[in-house]
Amino acid sequence: MNNVVKQKLSNSEAVLGTFFHMGSTAAMECLGISGLDYVIIDTEHGPFDVESAMEFIRVAELKGITPFARIKDITRSSILKMLDAGAKGLIIPCVETVEQVRSIVEYGKYAPVGKRGFIFSRVAEYGNSVDASSIDNYMRICNENTMLIPQCETLGCLESIEEIVSIDGVDGIFVGPYDLSIAMNIPGQFDDPDFKNALSRVLNACRNANKPLFIFTGSSEAAKSYIKEGYNGIAYNLDTAMYINAFKNAIKEIKG
Repeated sequence: MNNVVKQKLSNSEAVLGTFFHMGSTAAMECLGISGLDYVIIDTEHGPFDVESAMEFIRVAELKGITPFARIKDITRSSILKMLDAGAKGLIIPCVETVEQVRSIVEYGKYAPVGKRGFIFSRVAEYGNSVDASSIDNYMRICNENTMLIPQCETLGCLESIEEIVSIDGVDGIFVGPYDLSIAMNIPGQFDDPDFKNALSRVLNACRNANKPLFIFTGSSEAAKSYIKEGYNGIAYNLDTAMYINAFKNAIKEIKG
């Protein structure tokens, strides 16, 4: 049940991951072998759902990479099932309001923080793990080790970011720069002063609430810059893009 990423973050260590779209256990094995800290199984844009995600989570656990998942929508079933499958963190897209975030916490945290429906799932070895020695103990461990991370990619979330990040049960924020810039009518213009001010607002809100801040980027230079600025987690590119780029570079090198 131990969340290694959360431990690293508590030790002020920046964590590096990627989005998982390739959808095979072999691909997940390779990501684990690579040394990445975490992987985000993308069921919002990816072609799979909870049942297949659970297999990828198992492989990630075996290969020592922390499995997160981006869920497809803000519903009780999407949140509950992915946590029961073993995701250590959920990235929640399309957040618009404080009320939605309160619902996320209600669905994703056990009492007394929320109202997550109870079961001794596979992460409790179906009731046989040490963590499942009592219901109270299991709920406490789950609440401590499963991260709920709303995605700041809408104007609604941005305008309420200080209140959202301060909610008990919110374990961090994930910035979706593309959708956020589109919402601001400056699509992909990451150097625009308004966009930079928006990022500064989110970063300051997270610092004040002592919550980690994640962001996506496809640029290694931007990733290094974000870490220097104080971002705690980088989601670097997609596994599909990395795969294609590696072969493109090899072809260029070999064929000229």
